[in-house]
Amino acid sequence: MMAKEIPYKIYLDESEMPTAWYNLRADMKNKPAPLLNPATGQPCTAADLAPVFCEELVKQELDDTTPYFEIPQEIRDFYKMYRPSPLVRAYCLEKKLGTPAKIYYKFEGNNTSGSHKLNSAIAQAYYAKQQGLKGVTTETGAGQWGTALSMACSYFDLDCKVFMVKVSYEQKPFRREVMRTYGASVTPSPSMETAVGRKILEEHPGTTGSLGCAISEAVEKATTSEGYRYVLGSVLNQVLLHQSVIGLETKAALDKYGIKADIIIGCAGGGSNLGGLIAPFMGEKLRGEADYRIIAVEPASCPSLTRGKYAYDFCDTGKVCPLAKMYTLGCDFIPAPNHAGGLRYHGMSSTLSQLYADGLMEATSVTQTKVFEAAEYFARVEGILPAPESSHAIRVAIDEALKCKETGEEKTIVFGLTGTGYFDMVAYEKYNDGKMSDYIPTDEELAESFKKLPQGF
Repeated sequence: MMAKEIPYKIYLDESEMPTAWYNLRADMKNKPAPLLNPATGQPCTAADLAPVFCEELVKQELDDTTPYFEIPQEIRDFYKMYRPSPLVRAYCLEKKLGTPAKIYYKFEGNNTSGSHKLNSAIAQAYYAKQQGLKGVTTETGAGQWGTALSMACSYFDLDCKVFMVKVSYEQKPFRREVMRTYGASVTPSPSMETAVGRKILEEHPGTTGSLGCAISEAVEKATTSEGYRYVLGSVLNQVLLHQSVIGLETKAALDKYGIKADIIIGCAGGGSNLGGLIAPFMGEKLRGEADYRIIAVEPASCPSLTRGKYAYDFCDTGKVCPLAKMYTLGCDFIPAPNHAGGLRYHGMSSTLSQLYADGLMEATSVTQTKVFEAAEYFARVEGILPAPESSHAIRVAIDEALKCKETGEEKTIVFGLTGTGYFDMVAYEKYNDGKMSDYIPTDEELAESFKKLPQGF
């Protein structure tokens, strides 16, 4: 089929929506290392995780052999409000760049949360409601996850308590107000509301916070409040499972027009959007059915894959969560307060970490001024103001397309546009005013953080 016959936006019918989530781990020869109970050093059991997570989510978290999990009908019905999301051919961007490459992006910003996060939020809220819980607690960085969860909890009449990383709480007051509009309570983290928050503030006075800090507070709040459980918007296997709807739809849309992707690009913080986007493609790669070049893009200020250690580490700064084997900068690492709040996590999904360690995907890091340069360019050409997180993928997609211009190769590039940037105007203002700076941690700073990694695991 000729390229000109492919529409700007490829939509699937409701009947073509995925009816099951795909569990990438089932096809991995080298399974992700198990979560460890820090008290015993042994792999976490369902009994260990039950006080923290919903029962059904614990089952999904620990299962690395079942390839597909049926999506409950109530969740599928909710998905229909904003899914299937479009796969867009970036014709205007291709023309502006003068590249022979074909560029597609999967747009996940067409819901009120403004991002892909709602795909997992509604699933986790559903299972909490099915279990008869009163509510849930969580953390949020840039605010997309907190917004999505507040929407999902409102839908199921659940209480929602959000600990928002302090720097984002201050930079993005309107994102905070959307959460409150949906009924959530929002606390800047670290806070005086929890014991772990008070401890972090004592050790790091004036800190701008991190996702690791906020996770610690949310877990403490959940485990000390009757009828509550903790839910997480990234990193965990269960979240990557729910987000596989992104990749499944992308693959179905490409197959509908006989398109074969060469390069697949996603931003990487904890791994939810990247893991969801690449899932079916990586599955094909693992089974030897096809090959793809897969690129994870992370901020230079928080480079867990590109400069981190592959080791067991705590998932949170307060060290109250299980240990995960992942690429990590150390749970005490406090990233610079850059404007891609959703990517300011010290570690990476165990699943993606294993795939990266096995050489099945690449990783690169980019500075935030280069990211916003790409974001502004994309907005002017394609008409969508992208989220700072998504713009990391845009940066590398543009770079790869320009390489094709130099070589004359007609590669097909697919990237994830995880959400919109309309609540990120403070960041755009700083970029436009020339006040945005780049911070890259030194080797010495990282070495100090690595010294604190847990030993003996």
